[in-house]
Order: sequence, then structure tokens, then C-alpha cells
Amino acid sequence: MWERLYSKNGLAAKKIAELLNKIDVGAKVPRVSDYSERLNIGRGTVQQAMKLLEEMKAIQTEARGHLGTFLVWKDDNVLLEIAGIATLIGSMPLPYSRKYEGLASGIVEAFESAGKRVNLIYMRGATNRIESLRTKRCDYAVVSKMTAKLTLSDYPNLKILRSFGENTYVSAHKVFLADKEKNEIEDGMRVGVDQESLDQFQLTHLEFAEKDVEFVDVNYMQLFDKLSSKEIDATIWNVDDKRMTRNFKSISFQSVEAQKLARDTSQAVIVIEGDREEEMNEKWHSVTEEKILQVQQSVEKGEVIPRY
Repeated sequence: MWERLYSKNGLAAKKIAELLNKIDVGAKVPRVSDYSERLNIGRGTVQQAMKLLEEMKAIQTEARGHLGTFLVWKDDNVLLEIAGIATLIGSMPLPYSRKYEGLASGIVEAFESAGKRVNLIYMRGATNRIESLRTKRCDYAVVSKMTAKLTLSDYPNLKILRSFGENTYVSAHKVFLADKEKNEIEDGMRVGVDQESLDQFQLTHLEFAEKDVEFVDVNYMQLFDKLSSKEIDATIWNVDDKRMTRNFKSISFQSVEAQKLARDTSQAVIVIEGDREEEMNEKWHSVTEEKILQVQQSVEKGEVIPRY
């Protein structure tokens, strides 16, 4: 059956499949003459292409006399495959917390609910995710609003497609101390900082700007071990990482600038290439923030098992 897509009728079916993917079930299908004029192909070819799509179990239509023909059923996955439209690939933070697991699960389930497919890849560090977007290894990147703002100033071709609001990326950032007897930052402390995590890097330098501390370059996945072994005395990290909150004392930011910035670091956004905005809006059509956040919150509460 699939080899028929390489025929004249099959090539027309590929183009029509892409157009039908944007039509909701229950809606009226454009007339044969409309497709013929839009695609510059014969009416007979359009009719055979529609028949082929039905035979391939991609669509089912129903003629309703003078009212026209309506789409009563479709398989978006088959339509996308026929149209040759690749599944979207999103770049996510490593899912080490329930919040990230919930966000990933929400994106997957929201796409599935809209009859679409998405794949997720997981990368440490927002700079790496942005680079994967710029080098076209993914179609969009999930980062914080703060990272997006910094990135857009450096790469004006990038654009924020969706914003999810406060506490959707992380619940909060705090300063974690290796010594439970300490209650504040002191001069001479060794402070762990991950230069590939723009949020953590910026917050660290704002919070410790007035202190005489030594910055130690640390992969954020090593923060727990470095604090445990007291190779570092303090670091900034998010409270969603339960290992950190269970084992170390945490204190709130003293820097007013760090407090302001922390609001932007708590918000998850979707970043895309600006010249693909129209395409991405179409692919995200019917994928709602409400559905994503509903699933995220359910995962965080333990009501549903993460699925991503």
C-alpha cells in the first residue's frame, strides 16, 4: 500500500494529508475543486488521492448532500507519516525531580490528547539545550524564562513560543550549606557553580557578589556529592531536588537582585527558532498549557505515574 505514495495520486495524497492534518474531526472538508486549484492538480487526481487516504486508514469522510463532505474520523499519526512530517523533538532538563517529570509527562500527554506525536531528549544545562536548538538537533527547547531572556538577547532569531507561569520550572531556589551549624554565608567559603546552568550561574553571582568567596566549577549533578564531602561549603540549587532538602540546611536569598531574578528562573518556557514560528504554531495547535500543567501538578502530587 505505501509504495502507492510514489505514484502521481500518491504524491497528491501526501500534500492533501498535510492539509487534512490541520482540520478537526467533524469539520467540513474543502471541495475537490478547492484542492485542485490550491495544489494545481486535476480533479480526478484529487479524488483518487482522497480515496487512497481512506484506503490507508488515514481518514474517513462522509458526504452530506448539498452540505458538502465532512471529516468524521482521522488518524493523525498516519496522516503525519504520509505527509512526511517528522515527529517534533523537544529538549528537556534531566528529569531528576517530580516537577521535571511532571512537565515532561504533561507535554507528552497534551500532544497525544491532540492526536499528535512528540519525542523528548534530556540534556544537562540550558546552554546545551539552546545549542541543540540552534544546531537543529531539536525543534524546541524547554528552559527558564530567565535563560530565554538572556539567550534571546544573544540570538535574536530565537523566540519564546509558550510560557507556563511561575513555579512551573522549579518551585524555588535557595542557598544550601554543607555545615548544618552555619546560618549564613561567610567569607572564605567555597561555592559550587555550574557555568552551563545559566540560572544557577546568574543567581550565584548575584547572591555572593558582596562576599569574599571562592567559586568552584561543579557540574550540577555533582552538587550533592560535593556538599556531602565538604569539597564545597555552599551552593545554590532548587528545592525540588529532595536529596538536597533532606540532607542540607537551606537559607533564602539575601540579595534583592537574586530574589527578583529567582521569579524568572521559576518559570518554564518553550523556545523555538523565530523563522519557524508559523510552522511551530501549527504543530502546537490544540496542545494547551492547561493540559500540560494539569498533568504536571498530578505527577507532583503523586496522583499519576510519570510517563515520558
